[in-house]
Amino acid sequence: MKKVIKILVLVVIVISITSCDRSKRAPNLQYMPNMYEPVGYETYAANPNYAPGMEERLPVAGTIARGAEFSFEYENTAEGYELAKTELKSPLDVLTIDDERGENLYTIYCSSCHGSQGDGQGELVKREKFLGVPNYKDRDITEGSIYHTIMYGKNMMGSHASQLTEEERWQVVAYVQKLKNN
Repeated sequence: MKKVIKILVLVVIVISITSCDRSKRAPNLQYMPNMYEPVGYETYAANPNYAPGMEERLPVAGTIARGAEFSFEYENTAEGYELAKTELKSPLDVLTIDDERGENLYTIYCSSCHGSQGDGQGELVKREKFLGVPNYKDRDITEGSIYHTIMYGKNMMGSHASQLTEEERWQVVAYVQKLKNN
């Protein structure tokens, strides 16, 4: 047994001496060298990491580039609000209006202030974080005025144009109209 231990100690000493006896001019070994040395690509040259045609990918449907204008023809003014109130109508027909989806979107984005029944008694109003949130039944609102308010906001309410797509805004408008008429 002592002989085996002596041989093991001798082998460990020989390995440690020979492994430290490396020439100073030889480079160190690198594990996965591509992780250490970055590969530079020309700015407008084809990148080999992309499949052919991926360089010209189109943006996701429904997105709007930063700085691009919305395709909403009514301005964010009192006159634009009145014009939208009288002229703007929903492009959704009876078959495309989804009450359940409109209710879900309303619950997520609107009910915290406007209340689940549209009475202006949402959770934030009850906690007195916001005051003066209107009851829909007391207001002279139309599809166009609701949509304009969702797009640009009004008074303390901010714009929800970045959170909702155009179709989702119209679903919320339909649900608000339903709350107003009930």
